Amino acid sequence: MGAETAGRAAPGGLPIGVCLRTIRAEPGWWLESARRLDAAGYAGLWGWDHFMGKGDLTVPVVEGWTILAMAAAVTQRVTVGPFVLNVMNRHPAVLARMASTLQIASGGRLVLGIGIGGARKEHEAYGIDFPEPPVRVARLEEAIAVLRSLWTGGPVTRPSPYYPLENAYAHPVPDSPPPIVIGGETRTGARLAARIADGWTTFENFEENLPVYLEALEEAGRRREDQLVLAGFQRDWQSDATIADSPWVLEPRETWARWHEAGADGAIVLARTTDDVDALVAATDRW
Repeated sequence: MGAETAGRAAPGGLPIGVCLRTIRAEPGWWLESARRLDAAGYAGLWGWDHFMGKGDLTVPVVEGWTILAMAAAVTQRVTVGPFVLNVMNRHPAVLARMASTLQIASGGRLVLGIGIGGARKEHEAYGIDFPEPPVRVARLEEAIAVLRSLWTGGPVTRPSPYYPLENAYAHPVPDSPPPIVIGGETRTGARLAARIADGWTTFENFEENLPVYLEALEEAGRRREDQLVLAGFQRDWQSDATIADSPWVLEPRETWARWHEAGADGAIVLARTTDDVDALVAATDRW
């Protein structure tokens, strides 16, 4: 599945994906919600990459990659992807193997969202390095180079200040590598996505930074039609506020038309609770 097809909806549907929260969530709820959204016709399932809760550190947290792999196994059509992986949480050579396995096992339904990460306290608690943003940006660029090199199967030998490889093999090789979509809230993130990724996503300032992304894409000599650009909608992501009055529920077709006109290839909306999933399933009658 290439970047140009990863955001497509089922026939008659809309290219809207749903991010199911992983903080204050349980695996059973996540998988049942994934089945329902797949059956309803949503284009993709997404999940956060966190290990601990915010505020109350004792709340349950579903590990993102594990639940996405399970979701791929219990669904038929939706894409699955992290929104987005923290580059500091997994060595990219290991991630390359994880991603190729899931891409093959899912029939090509993985979209690999990745970014520089956040949540310093979470890193400190787990003993995971958390350097300053410029270093994390450099690591992200190196990580993507490692992913792409190992998806050829190898052997790969490449020096790197962060992730050196020596005669590394990686088989089996997916027929089509998963598209890499960089999550970047800043202008720097948008430019980096344009230069080295297969797409870009953001949930704070899509319209503000889209021109930055497009300009950087042109400067890099890359074609817009080969990219997957996703607008995310996750404000107040830690609250339990319902989405029942969201335009994505009340007027999904009109709302999608507005964001498609603004330049998005797809949208990602947040579902926090069973009530949210109920509302999104019911909203498909208005497609």
